[in-house]
Amino acid sequence: MQKLINFIKIIIRGGLIVLNDGFICLPVKKGTVIFESFNGKDISDNPAAIYRALASRPEVKATQLYFGVKPRVFAKVHQEFPEVQLLKRFSLKWIWVIARAEFWVFNSRMPLWWHKNRGTTYIQTWHGTPLKKLGIDIEDVNIPGTTTAKYKQQFAAEAGRWQYLIAPNQYSKEIFARAFAFQGQFLEVGYPRNDYLYHTSSNEVSQIKKRLIGNTTTKVIVYAPTWRDDQAIKTGQYQFELPFNLKAFFETVSSDYHLIIRPHYLVKDLIDITGFEDRVSIEADIDISELYLIADLLITDYSSVMFDFANLKKPMLFYAYDLAHYRDQLRGFYFDYQTEIPGPLVTEQSAFYESLRQFAEQGRFPEYEQKYAAFYDKFCSFENGEASEKLADLILGRNQNESVINRITR
Repeated sequence: MQKLINFIKIIIRGGLIVLNDGFICLPVKKGTVIFESFNGKDISDNPAAIYRALASRPEVKATQLYFGVKPRVFAKVHQEFPEVQLLKRFSLKWIWVIARAEFWVFNSRMPLWWHKNRGTTYIQTWHGTPLKKLGIDIEDVNIPGTTTAKYKQQFAAEAGRWQYLIAPNQYSKEIFARAFAFQGQFLEVGYPRNDYLYHTSSNEVSQIKKRLIGNTTTKVIVYAPTWRDDQAIKTGQYQFELPFNLKAFFETVSSDYHLIIRPHYLVKDLIDITGFEDRVSIEADIDISELYLIADLLITDYSSVMFDFANLKKPMLFYAYDLAHYRDQLRGFYFDYQTEIPGPLVTEQSAFYESLRQFAEQGRFPEYEQKYAAFYDKFCSFENGEASEKLADLILGRNQNESVINRITR
């Protein structure tokens, strides 16, 4: 039965490719822009920020902007964003629009078997500052259904289609050039998604906290661990275990603290918070920038959330319980993680609770302030809250005024 299903899928995909290959022979439709976040998972991240900047321009027609989403989330996304013109991925209309769009604005890779119109400009925003090895730099790829050699070849081939790639900082620019084998134009603007961190008022932050927590006075700790490649048991099946005890966690901090866990969406249903439902929230789907804004402390490990959160200059605690395995066997690091991170590094639960207790008592980690300043200078150097508007300028002005590109790339 499964063989029959797979055969039918191949036939359907082949038909879609034939349609696409026919449509991309047509001229692009000027002014048409299609956005996608994480291959249609939702409306979020850098593409969403650029969309909002474009949609606010009076010269832009709403009918020219589209967001591609997966069919299974279409109804949910439409309810959340009724003002956005949505297309179901791989529907006939999606094929028609994407084949003739003047711009693609995506934050992850498109399948190589989906071809691009010669007249389409592909802007790749990507979705994080690389701490862990990625792309061609990964020595051993542990992803079900592929091999290391195939993964690297496909990554380089996809990057060859990108005309533009956003760089959040000089560090990332240098790594992207090598790890993606990228030969196009870098846009040194910072991440558009972080503009929100620079333009949200204290009153707006209070409103977010009230909506998510129920009040504006509770202190918030956000735990945002990285996705681990070996959490995939096999295709479609994953594992996750919270690396600390919730009872011990709340015995360490006062009663006015609330914990928000931000897991990868694939493991969000595997987290057990039984008995702590009033003090713990699991938020896998909302805009993580909202969590940054209300957090008094971020707890992470190797996630690139540390780089975005640093824009706010708020305390971070690094609980790297599997450091040796992750560093030496699973992915490896680009920079000296153990000496450069801007907060305490703990690998054992006892040390984790001790650092948590220090924060609860002092509200910060004063011994890391100098290191934090150096971290901010290195990884937030391109950020100033204007990335979205600069990308909107590029999309609206590239054909009429090439100096726009020069301004964006400094």
